[in-house]
Amino acid sequence: MFPRPIAQSGIWTQRAYKAVLPIALLLWLLPLIGIAVTSVRPGSDLASGNYFGVPSGFAFWENYSSVFKNSNIGYYILNSFRVTIPTVIGAVGLSCLTGYALATYKFRGNLAVFFLFVAGNFVPFQILAIPVRDLTLHMGLYNTMTGLVLFHIAFQTGFCTLFMRNFMKALPFALIESARVEGVNEFRIFWHIILPLVRPAMAALAVLVFTFIWNDYFWATVMAQSVDVRPVTAGMNELKGQYKVAWELISAAAIVAALPPVAMFFLMQKHFIAGLTLGATKG
Repeated sequence: MFPRPIAQSGIWTQRAYKAVLPIALLLWLLPLIGIAVTSVRPGSDLASGNYFGVPSGFAFWENYSSVFKNSNIGYYILNSFRVTIPTVIGAVGLSCLTGYALATYKFRGNLAVFFLFVAGNFVPFQILAIPVRDLTLHMGLYNTMTGLVLFHIAFQTGFCTLFMRNFMKALPFALIESARVEGVNEFRIFWHIILPLVRPAMAALAVLVFTFIWNDYFWATVMAQSVDVRPVTAGMNELKGQYKVAWELISAAAIVAALPPVAMFFLMQKHFIAGLTLGATKG
């Protein structure tokens, strides 16, 4: 059912794997390498058609400093943090509560409620653009930080609930039963027993949600129009001129915008991997 590990395959399969893997990695990294190289090219290279050749100079400081001087990217990055951090806290917090309820309590309609959370993940988010925009307009939340945060929390809670419910379902129910026998109330069971056990899963989920929200472009353009609300993914449009597109500046801005999620992944890498592999083995 599962593919055989490479170490257990034949000698020719192992050699082919070692030969193809570097090529595949290079092809996968090629767009990122291209953006990184473009971000340090002088503008004259792109104007003369030198898109893929060796840069004629090294304009790292000029391009990256110009990004902050000629646009509000610093403010847009702050907006992205103002949207992403509350969304991560809200989505992970709500999913822990809903996941605990769906994994622990047996009530009529438990599976139906769980399927509602799961079904939301299969709805193409593009078809929600007009209803969500009209709803936020009627509620006075359009083009506001609060509206953007609330929408992202609502949209991410379905996936997060699926994630947390499955982790909590794998926990030994005897821990909860023994705590109830001792007279511990449900909130203390949840806070002092369940949450410490699923902390790696919460860390993995926080990294995933942080990356999803930070990299969002569609809803950043649909629901945010003003400079005060626009995240960095939509704010980079400022670098596109009317008659000329400064690709070296856009590439530099893209590198700057990608640093926070990359940094968060490396900071949380240990917990992220532990969360993804939690429950993968027994014993």
